[in-house]
Amino acid sequence: MMAAQTSGPERAAATGHRTWRVGLTGGIASGKTAVADIFASLGIPVIDTDLIAREIVRPGAPALQEIADVFGSEVLLADGSLDRQQLRDIVFADPARRKQLEAITHPRIGTAMEAQCAAAGGPYQVVVVPLLIESGLDRRTDRVLVVDCPEELQRRRLMTRDGESETRARQLLAAQASRAERLARADDVVDNSGSLAATRQRVTELDARYRELASRPAG
Repeated sequence: MMAAQTSGPERAAATGHRTWRVGLTGGIASGKTAVADIFASLGIPVIDTDLIAREIVRPGAPALQEIADVFGSEVLLADGSLDRQQLRDIVFADPARRKQLEAITHPRIGTAMEAQCAAAGGPYQVVVVPLLIESGLDRRTDRVLVVDCPEELQRRRLMTRDGESETRARQLLAAQASRAERLARADDVVDNSGSLAATRQRVTELDARYRELASRPAG
């Protein structure tokens, strides 16, 4: 399925980066980590913006101080680290507050992502961005890969994996782009509702395809 708005070549021309990139995204509990791990096992550099997001709010980091200034000291634990659950509760309850948090974190995540991509090399790179569509970071990729599964399966995974209530699971899903919105922007899809073997087979096929696309001359 081709992206509805910005094509891969147009995104590549806009970014000017040297190494071909796949933006990997999907709803919460869709299986992004499992898919990214398969790409990594195939020798592909994986840049995970969730890990970057944690790094930029470590104790002493400017972003953490800015978050405390905006949201108050109640989002800090006794040791000075970020109380992620408290902050998550605040931003999920108020879209305006979520925008405030994104204004602090997204530019820093983008900068760190670019630095890691520049150092990673590889035949191509996979950049894992849970909010790829929402953040606009899809414009920095050459292709959008969506890890997909039914929302009911996502809810069950959240309730069993993370111990979330059904109400909370629905709130977490509602805070992200809808399944239909993600699929409308996808160049490729991995159906992760079946077995791990089926997912691995699909990723292996995509790996071959991406290596071929990345090897083509630019222009």
